[in-house]
Amino acid sequence: MTWGLSHQESYYQPRTLEKHADSILALASVLWSISYYTSPLAMFYLYRKGYLTMSKVVPFSHYVGTMLLLLAGVACLRGIGRWTNPQYIQFITILEDSHRIGTPEIKKKLASYNFDFRSWPVDFRWDEVTSRSDSRGISLLRPEPKHRSAANGFLHAIKKLPCQIASYIVAHTFGRRMLYPGSVYLLQKAVMPMLLQGQARLVEEYNGKRAKLLACDGNEIDTMFVDRRESSEPHGKKLVICCEGNAGFYEVGCLPTPLDAGYSVLGWNHPGFAGSTVSPRVPGGGREPRSPGSQPPCSNHQPLLLSQSWGENPGVLAPRGLVTRTVRQYLNLNNGEQLCRYQGPVLLVRRTKDEIITTTYPKAMAEEGVQVVREWLEASNAVEEASVYSSYEVDEDWCLSVLSSYQAEHGGRFPWSVGEDMMPEGQRQLALFLARKHLQNFEATHCTPLPPPAFRLPWHL
Repeated sequence: MTWGLSHQESYYQPRTLEKHADSILALASVLWSISYYTSPLAMFYLYRKGYLTMSKVVPFSHYVGTMLLLLAGVACLRGIGRWTNPQYIQFITILEDSHRIGTPEIKKKLASYNFDFRSWPVDFRWDEVTSRSDSRGISLLRPEPKHRSAANGFLHAIKKLPCQIASYIVAHTFGRRMLYPGSVYLLQKAVMPMLLQGQARLVEEYNGKRAKLLACDGNEIDTMFVDRRESSEPHGKKLVICCEGNAGFYEVGCLPTPLDAGYSVLGWNHPGFAGSTVSPRVPGGGREPRSPGSQPPCSNHQPLLLSQSWGENPGVLAPRGLVTRTVRQYLNLNNGEQLCRYQGPVLLVRRTKDEIITTTYPKAMAEEGVQVVREWLEASNAVEEASVYSSYEVDEDWCLSVLSSYQAEHGGRFPWSVGEDMMPEGQRQLALFLARKHLQNFEATHCTPLPPPAFRLPWHL
Protein backbone atom coordinates (compact mmCIF):
# COMPACT_ATOMS: atom_id res chain seq x y z
CA MET A 1 0.00 0.00 0.00
CA THR A 2 1.32 3.43 -0.98
CA TRP A 3 0.13 6.45 0.95
CA GLY A 4 0.12 9.92 -0.51
CA LEU A 5 -0.85 10.33 -4.13
CA SER A 6 -0.87 14.07 -3.47
CA HIS A 7 1.51 17.00 -3.46
CA GLN A 8 2.24 16.39 0.23
CA GLU A 9 3.61 12.98 -0.68
CA SER A 10 4.34 10.58 2.15
CA TYR A 11 4.82 6.88 1.56
CA TYR A 12 3.55 4.22 3.91
CA GLN A 13 6.40 2.62 5.84
CA PRO A 14 5.67 -0.94 6.97
CA ARG A 15 7.30 -2.12 10.16
CA THR A 16 9.81 -4.97 10.23
CA LEU A 17 7.32 -7.77 10.93
CA GLU A 18 4.91 -6.67 8.20
CA LYS A 19 7.69 -5.96 5.70
CA HIS A 20 9.27 -9.43 5.90
CA ALA A 21 5.94 -11.25 6.04
CA ASP A 22 4.70 -9.33 3.02
CA SER A 23 7.87 -10.24 1.08
CA ILE A 24 7.33 -13.95 1.80
CA LEU A 25 3.68 -13.80 0.71
CA ALA A 26 4.60 -11.88 -2.46
CA LEU A 27 7.20 -14.52 -3.33
CA ALA A 28 4.67 -17.29 -2.70
CA SER A 29 2.18 -15.51 -4.96
CA VAL A 30 4.71 -15.31 -7.81
CA LEU A 31 5.66 -18.96 -7.39
CA TRP A 32 2.01 -19.98 -7.41
CA SER A 33 1.42 -18.00 -10.61
CA ILE A 34 4.41 -19.68 -12.29
CA SER A 35 3.20 -23.10 -11.11
CA TYR A 36 -0.29 -22.40 -12.43
CA TYR A 37 0.85 -21.51 -15.94
CA THR A 38 3.34 -24.38 -16.13
CA SER A 39 1.00 -26.96 -14.58
CA PRO A 40 0.04 -28.65 -17.90
CA LEU A 41 3.69 -29.29 -18.73
CA ALA A 42 4.44 -30.32 -15.15
CA MET A 43 1.52 -32.78 -15.08
CA PHE A 44 2.62 -34.26 -18.41
CA TYR A 45 6.20 -34.66 -17.13
CA LEU A 46 5.08 -36.25 -13.84
CA TYR A 47 2.80 -38.63 -15.71
CA ARG A 48 5.60 -39.73 -18.05
CA LYS A 49 7.92 -40.32 -15.08
CA GLY A 50 5.29 -42.31 -13.20
CA TYR A 51 5.00 -39.92 -10.26
CA LEU A 52 1.20 -39.61 -10.39
CA THR A 53 0.56 -42.56 -8.11
CA MET A 54 -1.00 -42.72 -4.65
CA SER A 55 2.33 -43.66 -3.05
CA LYS A 56 3.86 -40.46 -4.42
CA VAL A 57 0.87 -38.10 -4.32
CA VAL A 58 -0.05 -38.63 -0.63
CA PRO A 59 3.36 -37.57 0.80
CA PHE A 60 3.43 -34.62 -1.61
CA SER A 61 -0.01 -33.49 -0.41
CA HIS A 62 1.32 -33.52 3.16
CA TYR A 63 4.13 -31.17 2.12
CA VAL A 64 1.65 -28.89 0.39
CA GLY A 65 -0.61 -28.83 3.47
CA THR A 66 2.35 -27.93 5.68
CA MET A 67 3.34 -25.09 3.36
CA LEU A 68 -0.22 -23.72 3.38
CA LEU A 69 -0.28 -23.73 7.19
CA LEU A 70 3.06 -21.90 7.27
CA LEU A 71 1.79 -19.31 4.80
CA ALA A 72 -1.35 -18.84 6.90
CA GLY A 73 0.89 -18.18 9.90
CA VAL A 74 2.91 -15.65 7.88
CA ALA A 75 -0.32 -13.90 6.89
CA CYS A 76 -1.31 -13.68 10.57
CA LEU A 77 2.07 -12.17 11.40
CA ARG A 78 1.58 -9.57 8.65
CA GLY A 79 -1.80 -8.73 10.12
CA ILE A 80 -0.28 -8.24 13.56
CA GLY A 81 2.36 -5.97 12.08
CA ARG A 82 -0.28 -3.86 10.36
CA TRP A 83 -2.52 -3.49 13.39
CA THR A 84 0.41 -2.23 15.45
CA ASN A 85 1.14 0.51 12.88
CA PRO A 86 -0.72 3.82 13.52
CA GLN A 87 -0.57 4.76 9.83
CA TYR A 88 -2.34 1.56 8.83
CA ILE A 89 -4.97 2.02 11.54
CA GLN A 90 -5.65 5.51 10.15
CA PHE A 91 -6.04 4.08 6.64
CA ILE A 92 -8.41 1.33 7.81
CA THR A 93 -10.53 3.91 9.61
CA ILE A 94 -10.87 6.00 6.44
CA LEU A 95 -11.64 2.89 4.35
CA GLU A 96 -14.39 1.76 6.74
CA ASP A 97 -15.88 5.27 6.80
CA SER A 98 -15.93 5.33 3.00
CA HIS A 99 -17.93 2.10 2.94
CA ARG A 100 -20.26 3.19 5.75
CA ILE A 101 -20.69 6.92 5.05
CA GLY A 102 -19.26 7.57 1.60
CA THR A 103 -19.27 11.38 1.73
CA PRO A 104 -17.19 13.32 -0.82
CA GLU A 105 -14.79 14.40 1.94
CA ILE A 106 -14.16 10.80 3.00
CA LYS A 107 -13.68 9.65 -0.60
CA LYS A 108 -11.22 12.46 -1.18
CA LYS A 109 -9.16 11.22 1.76
CA LEU A 110 -9.39 7.65 0.48
CA ALA A 111 -8.11 8.77 -2.92
CA SER A 112 -4.82 9.69 -1.21
CA TYR A 113 -4.13 5.97 -0.75
CA ASN A 114 -3.23 3.32 -3.27
CA PHE A 115 -4.25 -0.18 -2.15
CA ASP A 116 -5.89 -3.37 -3.37
CA PHE A 117 -8.74 -2.03 -5.50
CA ARG A 118 -11.03 -4.89 -4.50
CA SER A 119 -11.50 -3.10 -1.18
CA TRP A 120 -12.43 0.21 -2.84
CA PRO A 121 -16.13 1.04 -2.37
CA VAL A 122 -18.40 1.00 -5.42
CA ASP A 123 -18.95 4.56 -6.67
CA PHE A 124 -21.39 3.88 -9.53
CA ARG A 125 -23.63 0.93 -10.35
CA TRP A 126 -25.08 -0.04 -13.71
CA ASP A 127 -28.61 -0.26 -12.27
CA GLU A 128 -28.51 3.35 -11.05
CA VAL A 129 -29.03 4.76 -14.56
CA THR A 130 -30.43 1.90 -16.63
CA SER A 131 -31.89 -1.55 -16.43
CA ARG A 132 -31.05 -4.87 -17.98
CA SER A 133 -34.05 -4.55 -20.30
CA ASP A 134 -32.79 -1.15 -21.49
CA SER A 135 -29.41 -2.60 -22.41
CA ARG A 136 -31.08 -5.03 -24.84
CA GLY A 137 -31.95 -2.07 -27.05
CA ILE A 138 -28.27 -1.39 -27.74
CA SER A 139 -27.19 -3.19 -30.90
CA LEU A 140 -23.70 -4.01 -29.62
CA LEU A 141 -25.12 -5.59 -26.45
CA ARG A 142 -27.69 -7.84 -28.10
CA PRO A 143 -26.70 -11.51 -28.35
CA GLU A 144 -26.44 -13.08 -31.78
CA PRO A 145 -29.48 -15.14 -32.84
CA LYS A 146 -28.99 -18.89 -32.72
CA HIS A 147 -29.84 -20.68 -35.95
CA ARG A 148 -31.30 -24.15 -35.71
CA SER A 149 -31.43 -26.73 -38.45
CA ALA A 150 -31.90 -30.45 -38.90
CA ALA A 151 -28.16 -30.96 -38.64
CA ASN A 152 -28.21 -29.68 -35.09
CA GLY A 153 -29.85 -32.82 -33.78
CA PHE A 154 -28.94 -34.98 -30.84
CA LEU A 155 -26.44 -37.17 -32.69
CA HIS A 156 -24.74 -34.16 -34.22
CA ALA A 157 -24.45 -32.54 -30.77
CA ILE A 158 -22.92 -35.73 -29.34
CA LYS A 159 -20.45 -35.84 -32.20
CA LYS A 160 -19.36 -32.26 -31.58
CA LEU A 161 -19.23 -32.63 -27.78
CA PRO A 162 -15.51 -33.62 -27.47
CA CYS A 163 -14.46 -30.66 -29.62
CA GLN A 164 -16.73 -28.31 -27.67
CA ILE A 165 -15.30 -29.51 -24.36
CA ALA A 166 -11.75 -29.05 -25.64
CA SER A 167 -12.58 -25.56 -26.94
CA TYR A 168 -14.16 -24.60 -23.62
CA ILE A 169 -11.12 -25.78 -21.65
CA VAL A 170 -8.68 -23.99 -23.97
CA ALA A 171 -10.69 -20.74 -23.93
CA HIS A 172 -11.18 -20.61 -20.15
CA THR A 173 -7.62 -21.56 -19.19
CA PHE A 174 -4.62 -20.35 -21.18
CA GLY A 175 -6.56 -19.21 -24.26
CA ARG A 176 -8.03 -16.03 -22.88
CA ARG A 177 -4.75 -15.22 -21.16
CA MET A 178 -2.95 -15.48 -24.47
CA LEU A 179 -5.57 -13.21 -26.01
CA TYR A 180 -5.46 -10.84 -23.01
CA PRO A 181 -1.81 -10.89 -21.82
CA GLY A 182 -2.56 -7.84 -19.67
CA SER A 183 -4.59 -10.07 -17.35
CA VAL A 184 -1.59 -12.28 -16.54
CA TYR A 185 -0.45 -11.72 -12.96
CA LEU A 186 3.27 -11.93 -13.76
CA LEU A 187 2.99 -9.19 -16.39
CA GLN A 188 1.01 -6.98 -14.01
CA LYS A 189 3.61 -7.57 -11.31
CA ALA A 190 6.37 -6.50 -13.70
CA VAL A 191 4.66 -3.27 -14.82
CA MET A 192 3.14 -2.33 -11.45
CA PRO A 193 5.73 0.41 -10.69
CA MET A 194 4.92 2.09 -14.03
CA LEU A 195 1.18 1.76 -13.36
CA LEU A 196 1.52 3.42 -9.95
CA GLN A 197 3.63 6.20 -11.45
CA GLY A 198 1.13 6.77 -14.25
CA GLN A 199 -1.80 6.79 -11.85
CA ALA A 200 -0.05 9.33 -9.60
CA ARG A 201 0.65 11.51 -12.65
CA LEU A 202 -3.02 11.50 -13.69
CA VAL A 203 -4.11 12.46 -10.17
CA GLU A 204 -1.45 15.10 -9.51
CA GLU A 205 -1.03 16.79 -12.90
CA TYR A 206 -4.54 16.42 -14.34
CA ASN A 207 -6.63 16.27 -11.13
CA GLY A 208 -7.94 12.85 -12.14
CA LYS A 209 -10.61 11.16 -10.04
CA ARG A 210 -10.46 7.41 -9.57
CA ALA A 211 -13.72 5.47 -9.20
CA LYS A 212 -15.10 1.93 -9.21
CA LEU A 213 -17.96 1.01 -11.56
CA LEU A 214 -20.04 -2.10 -10.95
CA ALA A 215 -21.09 -3.53 -14.33
CA CYS A 216 -24.23 -5.58 -15.02
CA ASP A 217 -22.16 -8.78 -15.36
CA GLY A 218 -20.64 -8.37 -11.89
CA ASN A 219 -17.29 -6.98 -12.99
CA GLU A 220 -15.83 -4.14 -10.94
CA ILE A 221 -14.19 -1.69 -13.34
CA ASP A 222 -11.28 0.57 -12.32
CA THR A 223 -11.73 3.99 -13.95
CA MET A 224 -10.00 7.38 -14.04
CA PHE A 225 -11.94 10.52 -14.96
CA VAL A 226 -10.34 13.85 -15.88
CA ASP A 227 -13.01 16.57 -15.92
CA ARG A 228 -12.22 19.70 -17.95
CA ARG A 229 -15.72 21.09 -18.34
CA GLU A 230 -14.87 24.09 -16.17
CA SER A 231 -11.44 24.69 -17.68
CA SER A 232 -10.42 27.06 -20.46
CA GLU A 233 -9.75 24.19 -22.89
CA PRO A 234 -11.85 24.59 -26.06
CA HIS A 235 -12.69 20.86 -26.16
CA GLY A 236 -13.17 20.44 -22.40
CA LYS A 237 -16.92 19.85 -22.67
CA LYS A 238 -16.40 16.82 -24.91
CA LEU A 239 -15.74 13.49 -23.18
CA VAL A 240 -13.39 10.95 -24.77
CA ILE A 241 -13.73 7.36 -23.49
CA CYS A 242 -10.38 5.62 -23.95
CA CYS A 243 -10.47 1.84 -24.47
CA GLU A 244 -7.10 0.15 -24.11
CA GLY A 245 -5.86 -2.90 -25.99
CA ASN A 246 -5.36 -6.50 -24.91
CA ALA A 247 -2.18 -5.63 -23.01
CA GLY A 248 -2.90 -1.97 -22.19
CA PHE A 249 -3.74 -0.12 -18.98
CA TYR A 250 -5.21 3.35 -18.66
CA GLU A 251 -2.32 4.36 -16.38
CA VAL A 252 0.18 4.03 -19.25
CA GLY A 253 -2.14 3.80 -22.26
CA CYS A 254 -3.70 6.16 -24.78
CA LEU A 255 -5.10 8.73 -22.30
CA PRO A 256 -2.31 11.29 -22.90
CA THR A 257 -3.39 11.78 -26.54
CA PRO A 258 -6.87 13.26 -25.87
CA LEU A 259 -5.62 14.84 -22.63
CA ASP A 260 -2.93 16.79 -24.46
CA ALA A 261 -5.53 17.70 -27.10
CA GLY A 262 -7.65 19.37 -24.39
CA TYR A 263 -10.57 16.91 -24.01
CA SER A 264 -12.21 15.55 -20.87
CA VAL A 265 -11.21 11.90 -20.62
CA LEU A 266 -12.51 8.69 -19.03
CA GLY A 267 -10.09 5.77 -18.91
CA TRP A 268 -10.86 2.25 -17.73
CA ASN A 269 -9.16 -1.12 -17.36
CA HIS A 270 -10.56 -4.35 -18.77
CA PRO A 271 -11.80 -6.96 -16.26
CA GLY A 272 -8.79 -8.77 -14.85
CA PHE A 273 -6.45 -5.86 -15.67
CA ALA A 274 -4.80 -4.11 -12.70
CA GLY A 275 -7.57 -2.79 -10.42
CA SER A 276 -10.50 -4.19 -12.43
CA THR A 277 -11.65 -7.48 -10.94
CA VAL A 278 -12.69 -10.83 -12.39
CA SER A 279 -11.16 -12.38 -15.50
CA PRO A 280 -11.58 -11.03 -19.03
CA ARG A 281 -14.11 -12.87 -21.11
CA VAL A 282 -15.97 -12.42 -24.36
CA PRO A 283 -19.25 -14.35 -24.50
CA GLY A 284 -20.18 -16.21 -27.66
CA GLY A 285 -22.66 -13.50 -28.59
CA GLY A 286 -19.99 -10.82 -28.40
CA ARG A 287 -21.85 -8.80 -25.76
CA GLU A 288 -18.72 -6.99 -24.64
CA PRO A 289 -16.88 -5.47 -27.63
CA ARG A 290 -13.43 -5.55 -26.08
CA SER A 291 -10.45 -5.96 -28.35
CA PRO A 292 -7.08 -4.42 -29.21
CA GLY A 293 -8.20 -0.84 -29.74
CA SER A 294 -11.83 -1.71 -29.05
CA GLN A 295 -14.82 0.58 -29.02
CA PRO A 296 -17.08 1.35 -26.04
CA PRO A 297 -20.66 0.04 -26.16
CA CYS A 298 -22.29 3.45 -26.77
CA SER A 299 -26.03 3.69 -27.32
CA ASN A 300 -26.23 7.32 -28.47
CA HIS A 301 -23.98 6.85 -31.53
CA GLN A 302 -21.19 9.23 -30.62
CA PRO A 303 -18.09 9.52 -32.84
CA LEU A 304 -15.73 6.54 -32.73
CA LEU A 305 -11.98 6.58 -33.45
CA LEU A 306 -10.51 3.09 -33.90
CA SER A 307 -6.74 2.68 -33.87
CA GLN A 308 -4.22 -0.16 -33.44
CA SER A 309 -6.89 -2.73 -34.19
CA TRP A 310 -6.86 -6.31 -35.40
CA GLY A 311 -9.29 -7.78 -37.82
CA GLU A 312 -10.94 -11.14 -37.19
CA ASN A 313 -8.84 -13.19 -34.78
CA PRO A 314 -8.86 -16.58 -36.55
CA GLY A 315 -7.11 -15.04 -39.53
CA VAL A 316 -4.41 -13.79 -37.19
CA LEU A 317 -3.91 -16.77 -34.93
CA ALA A 318 -4.36 -19.92 -37.01
CA PRO A 319 -5.67 -21.08 -40.35
CA ARG A 320 -7.98 -23.83 -39.09
CA GLY A 321 -8.58 -26.43 -36.39
CA LEU A 322 -9.12 -26.21 -32.65
CA VAL A 323 -7.76 -22.67 -32.32
CA THR A 324 -10.08 -21.29 -34.99
CA ARG A 325 -13.11 -23.06 -33.50
CA THR A 326 -12.25 -21.83 -30.00
CA VAL A 327 -11.69 -18.25 -31.07
CA ARG A 328 -14.86 -18.08 -33.14
CA GLN A 329 -17.02 -19.51 -30.36
CA TYR A 330 -15.54 -17.90 -27.25
CA LEU A 331 -12.96 -15.26 -28.12
CA ASN A 332 -14.11 -13.71 -31.38
CA LEU A 333 -13.12 -10.04 -31.59
CA ASN A 334 -14.17 -9.26 -35.13
CA ASN A 335 -14.12 -5.47 -35.19
CA GLY A 336 -15.52 -5.39 -38.71
CA GLU A 337 -18.69 -7.19 -37.62
CA GLN A 338 -19.10 -4.84 -34.66
CA LEU A 339 -18.50 -1.73 -36.77
CA CYS A 340 -21.27 -2.80 -39.16
CA ARG A 341 -23.64 -2.63 -36.16
CA TYR A 342 -22.35 0.75 -35.01
CA GLN A 343 -24.49 3.67 -36.18
CA GLY A 344 -22.25 6.63 -35.35
CA PRO A 345 -19.47 8.36 -37.34
CA VAL A 346 -16.22 6.38 -37.51
CA LEU A 347 -12.57 7.23 -38.18
CA LEU A 348 -10.07 4.39 -38.70
CA VAL A 349 -6.41 5.18 -38.02
CA ARG A 350 -4.34 2.80 -40.13
CA ARG A 351 -0.85 2.01 -38.88
CA THR A 352 1.77 1.09 -41.45
CA LYS A 353 1.72 -2.52 -40.16
CA ASP A 354 -1.97 -2.70 -39.23
CA GLU A 355 -3.97 -2.99 -42.44
CA ILE A 356 -7.72 -2.84 -41.78
CA ILE A 357 -10.46 -1.98 -44.22
CA THR A 358 -13.97 -1.93 -42.75
CA THR A 359 -16.86 -0.31 -44.56
CA THR A 360 -20.47 0.68 -43.89
CA TYR A 361 -21.01 1.51 -47.60
CA PRO A 362 -21.00 -1.97 -49.23
CA LYS A 363 -22.49 -0.85 -52.57
CA ALA A 364 -19.99 1.97 -53.02
CA MET A 365 -17.19 -0.41 -52.04
CA ALA A 366 -17.99 -2.83 -54.86
CA GLU A 367 -15.28 -4.19 -57.15
CA GLU A 368 -14.62 -0.82 -58.81
CA GLY A 369 -14.49 1.03 -55.50
CA VAL A 370 -12.31 -1.51 -53.72
CA GLN A 371 -9.76 -1.45 -56.53
CA VAL A 372 -9.16 2.30 -56.35
CA VAL A 373 -9.17 2.32 -52.54
CA ARG A 374 -6.52 -0.39 -52.52
CA GLU A 375 -4.45 1.70 -54.94
CA TRP A 376 -4.85 4.71 -52.64
CA LEU A 377 -3.91 2.66 -49.57
CA GLU A 378 -0.81 1.28 -51.26
CA ALA A 379 0.63 4.80 -51.63
CA SER A 380 3.85 5.03 -49.65
CA ASN A 381 3.46 8.68 -48.57
CA ALA A 382 1.04 11.60 -48.50
CA VAL A 383 2.23 12.92 -51.86
CA GLU A 384 1.44 9.64 -53.63
CA GLU A 385 -1.94 9.50 -51.87
CA ALA A 386 -2.80 12.98 -53.19
CA SER A 387 -1.62 11.96 -56.66
CA VAL A 388 -3.89 8.89 -56.71
CA TYR A 389 -6.79 10.93 -55.38
CA SER A 390 -6.41 13.66 -57.99
CA SER A 391 -5.91 11.18 -60.85
CA TYR A 392 -9.51 10.01 -60.47
CA GLU A 393 -10.78 13.63 -60.47
CA VAL A 394 -12.97 13.20 -57.40
CA ASP A 395 -15.74 15.79 -57.33
CA GLU A 396 -16.23 16.28 -53.60
CA ASP A 397 -19.26 18.55 -53.98
CA TRP A 398 -20.97 15.89 -56.10
CA CYS A 399 -20.13 13.17 -53.55
CA LEU A 400 -21.54 15.27 -50.73
CA SER A 401 -24.74 15.93 -52.67
CA VAL A 402 -25.19 12.21 -53.42
CA LEU A 403 -24.71 11.26 -49.77
CA SER A 404 -26.96 14.06 -48.51
CA SER A 405 -29.71 13.09 -50.93
CA TYR A 406 -29.50 9.44 -49.87
CA GLN A 407 -29.62 10.38 -46.19
CA ALA A 408 -32.65 12.63 -46.72
CA GLU A 409 -34.50 9.87 -48.60
CA HIS A 410 -33.53 6.74 -46.63
CA GLY A 411 -32.43 8.03 -43.22
CA GLY A 412 -29.07 7.66 -41.53
CA ARG A 413 -29.08 4.01 -40.45
CA PHE A 414 -26.10 1.99 -41.70
CA PRO A 415 -25.16 0.14 -43.82
CA TRP A 416 -26.10 2.36 -46.75
CA SER A 417 -26.83 1.07 -50.28
CA VAL A 418 -25.75 4.34 -51.87
CA GLY A 419 -24.00 3.76 -55.22
CA GLU A 420 -25.95 0.58 -56.02
CA ASP A 421 -27.20 1.86 -59.41
CA MET A 422 -24.20 4.10 -60.09
CA MET A 423 -21.81 3.96 -63.00
CA PRO A 424 -18.28 2.61 -62.28
CA GLU A 425 -16.77 6.09 -62.55
CA GLY A 426 -19.16 7.41 -59.90
CA GLN A 427 -18.49 4.41 -57.64
CA ARG A 428 -14.75 5.05 -57.88
CA GLN A 429 -15.13 8.71 -56.96
CA LEU A 430 -17.50 7.97 -54.09
CA ALA A 431 -15.30 5.16 -52.74
CA LEU A 432 -12.18 7.35 -52.74
CA PHE A 433 -14.08 10.22 -51.15
CA LEU A 434 -15.39 8.01 -48.32
CA ALA A 435 -12.01 6.34 -47.81
CA ARG A 436 -10.32 9.72 -47.41
CA LYS A 437 -12.97 10.77 -44.87
CA HIS A 438 -12.98 7.58 -42.80
CA LEU A 439 -9.37 6.38 -43.05
CA GLN A 440 -6.37 8.19 -41.64
CA ASN A 441 -2.81 6.99 -42.16
CA PHE A 442 -0.29 7.25 -39.35
CA GLU A 443 3.27 6.27 -40.18
CA ALA A 444 4.21 4.34 -37.04
CA THR A 445 4.38 0.88 -35.53
CA HIS A 446 1.56 -0.80 -33.63
CA CYS A 447 2.48 0.41 -30.13
CA THR A 448 3.48 3.99 -30.96
CA PRO A 449 1.12 6.42 -29.17
CA LEU A 450 -1.05 8.56 -31.39
CA PRO A 451 0.20 12.19 -31.16
CA PRO A 452 -2.36 14.87 -30.17
CA PRO A 453 -2.26 16.61 -33.61
CA ALA A 454 -3.39 13.33 -35.21
CA PHE A 455 -6.35 13.01 -32.83
CA ARG A 456 -9.47 14.34 -34.52
CA LEU A 457 -13.17 13.59 -34.45
CA PRO A 458 -14.58 11.46 -37.29
CA TRP A 459 -16.23 13.09 -40.28
CA HIS A 460 -20.01 12.91 -40.68
CA LEU A 461 -22.67 14.58 -42.82
